[in-house]
Amino acid sequence: QVLLVESGGGLVQAGGSLRLSCAVPGRTFSTYSMGWFRQAPGKERDIVAAISWSGLSTYYADSVKDRFTISRDNAKNTVYLQMNSLKPEDTAVYYCAASSRVYLPKYLDGYDYWGQGTQVTVSS
Repeated sequence: QVLLVESGGGLVQAGGSLRLSCAVPGRTFSTYSMGWFRQAPGKERDIVAAISWSGLSTYYADSVKDRFTISRDNAKNTVYLQMNSLKPEDTAVYYCAASSRVYLPKYLDGYDYWGQGTQVTVSS
């Protein structure tokens, strides 16, 4: 079992910024592709961004392109999601996920391990 621990959520005004972190203790972090998903009340859990094990490949949902940036530090076993120009529609619980697939997954079933989630609330 792989443990994922998210942090950095909170309440922010529209137009503001937050940075989410996801720590993955252990020696295997650098072998996983990592993803950030979000789930708003009454809606499905959707991908926000993903990054390959090397950091060389990334993917962003259209709704967050040019506003959010995913990055990773394999020396610190941590993946980040920098969120700028936040909008009320970005309000959701954000989940970190790890994948052992050789490709960069863009869907829920491509991920093997999940964090507990962190709440992000953007006020108008």
